[in-house]
Amino acid sequence: MHQIREYIKGFVSRSGNYILFSTLFSRGLSFLGSWIALQLIDDRELGVILFALSIIQFIIPIGGFGLHQSLIRYGALLSSENEKQQLFNYVLKKGIIVSIIMIILLIGIGYFIPFQFDQTYTYFVILALTILTVFVFEIIKIQFRLQHKNRLYAISEFWYHVILVTLIFTLSYYFEGMGYVVALIVAPLVASFFFIKKLNIRLGIKNSLEITDGSFWRYGFFGGLSSVVTQLLIIIDILLIGYLIDDPVAVTNYRYVSIIPFSLLFLPRVFITTDFVSFTEKIKDTRYINNYIKNYMIFFTLISFFILLFSYIFSKEILSIFGEGYALFSESFFILIVGICGIYVFRGLFGNLLSSIGKVRYNYYIISIAIVINIVSNFFLIPEFGIKGAAMTSAVLMWFTGILSWLSFFFLYKKNANE
Repeated sequence: MHQIREYIKGFVSRSGNYILFSTLFSRGLSFLGSWIALQLIDDRELGVILFALSIIQFIIPIGGFGLHQSLIRYGALLSSENEKQQLFNYVLKKGIIVSIIMIILLIGIGYFIPFQFDQTYTYFVILALTILTVFVFEIIKIQFRLQHKNRLYAISEFWYHVILVTLIFTLSYYFEGMGYVVALIVAPLVASFFFIKKLNIRLGIKNSLEITDGSFWRYGFFGGLSSVVTQLLIIIDILLIGYLIDDPVAVTNYRYVSIIPFSLLFLPRVFITTDFVSFTEKIKDTRYINNYIKNYMIFFTLISFFILLFSYIFSKEILSIFGEGYALFSESFFILIVGICGIYVFRGLFGNLLSSIGKVRYNYYIISIAIVINIVSNFFLIPEFGIKGAAMTSAVLMWFTGILSWLSFFFLYKKNANE
């Protein structure tokens, strides 16, 4: 218990409690924004917008060629504030240029795609601008973390969602669907305008850093690509259920059964968001890293135990929130909870430690292998067990990717230490 208390104390000392509460409030505000849009916009028009947005959201992680990923890892390794400012300026300027090029390419490519819904291309073109505005706001938040201003990071995240909900309500009320689209684009831009002042950035400073070479760009690209394939791994179950069972009810059932398990993933993300810069700065201190790993795993093993116990006892009651019929899927729900624990204990930590030592491409390789296994396994398990088969595959892969990340990290970390 002493180690857990020390771990939580360190988390709080790095303003992790602010990030935790900001994340919870932001999720609530995000839900509110979605609910407001549903009330103010015609269902068909909103469906077309969300379809176009889902495509763009897959691309957003590689906006700016993923340079925001490079910024946080390489920025944490720099010793002076002047160097960190140089790197921020470099990423800001190059990232904006690359994002604009990506937007132009997407507009060109989208023109030749035969979208099945009217106006999809129009919304696709406009929403492509979020690649740029989200990128700028993302690197501002990352710079707060690099400056060990996690409290400001949390505040910026909270106020971004306040701005977003306010704009969604105002613009959707007057302009309906197009207002909603504009709100999604403008909200990160408005938040960036207010919070970039807190960084005291000198845009005229010249870049004299040697780290902004090919490896810097490759790291960012693979970091962004890893986020894309991770999203794909989560959504692929729904796609395969729809294809193999050919019953939209089954898709709906799995979607709602998986909502709570996947929502629980916010907790390890909060801790990693708080601590990533700190343990990257000390990544060569093996004693510190091993101690951090030990404390993290003890804490999340304990959390996993309580979540498992609670879910096992109350799974039917939990699912009844969505309707009495969902209690029938309590086994699938509990199987997903078991899988989530694999991310809690292994994947959440060691995936980020791989990024911390500069081996982010291994995350991409591991998730890509998991996607192949997912597709092959589900072709056998879904027809045999229905949505329970999809849950079984997901749970096994959560543990598989977590343990593989763990083994990969210790092999590569030991190898780097010996070089």
